[in-house]
Amino acid sequence: MNRIDQEIISSWVLPGSSVLDLGCGDGELLTRLIREKRVRAQGIELSEQAIHQCVAGGLSVFQEDIDTGLAEFADESFDYVILNQTFQQVKKPDFVLQEALRVGKKSIVGFPNFVHFRARFQIFFRGRVPVTPSLPFEWYDTPNLHFLSIADFRKYCEKRRMRIEQAKYVEGDRKVRFLPNLFAEIGLFLLSRL
Repeated sequence: MNRIDQEIISSWVLPGSSVLDLGCGDGELLTRLIREKRVRAQGIELSEQAIHQCVAGGLSVFQEDIDTGLAEFADESFDYVILNQTFQQVKKPDFVLQEALRVGKKSIVGFPNFVHFRARFQIFFRGRVPVTPSLPFEWYDTPNLHFLSIADFRKYCEKRRMRIEQAKYVEGDRKVRFLPNLFAEIGLFLLSRL
């Protein structure tokens, strides 16, 4: 499957870098980064089943709840800390991102845009919580705890004095360049501290 979010992330990661993927799932992104960029990779995941898949694929992954922090990692111990499709699922996103920027020289954050026009349409005309390709869960079984937009995240970064080095927006298998808060299903950001 062609994952444009992973293509974008891979384009931001320099060859030979060290990468920590928070909420790495089955390790698909880490495997790609090792193959394409020859990174030194480590993952953190909560799901035992996903960890078994990662280990079976030869990845170094630890089971841990990232909401408790990354105390075992020194400041700037990784070049990149990635939170792709994880940020909206943690209980304490502000704390987790602060920790990611402490442990990593840069952080990459990707999340679904909860105000994409399809979501707005479903709320307005159907009066129901949206289910879209980027938000495929019903309200009662969603792992998402925080519902943010691209505009919300930009304002948050400004308030927390985080530098947005690059931002890309995606809908389906294409990049969005016009009105991303309305037309993008996913926002991706490369961050560093000011």
